[in-house]
Amino acid sequence: MKQKQRLSDLKVMSKDQLEQEFLNLKKEQFNLRFQRATGQLENTARVRVVRRDIARIKSLAAQQTAKA
Repeated sequence: MKQKQRLSDLKVMSKDQLEQEFLNLKKEQFNLRFQRATGQLENTARVRVVRRDIARIKSLAAQQTAKA
C-alpha cells in the first residue's frame, strides 16, 4: 500500500522536484552507509527502502525524458 502511494506522489512531481528528492535520498543513503559501518544503524530496512526509492526516481525521470 505504501509503495503505490509513494509512486503516485513521485509521478506528480516536476523534474526539478524529482532531482531534489533524488539528491536528498543520496545524502540519506550516504549517512546510512556510515551508520552501518560504525555500528550505529538501528533500522537496517531503511537502507533497502532508500535504494528502491532512488531507483523509482531514476525510472520516472527516464520516462519523463522519453516523453519529451
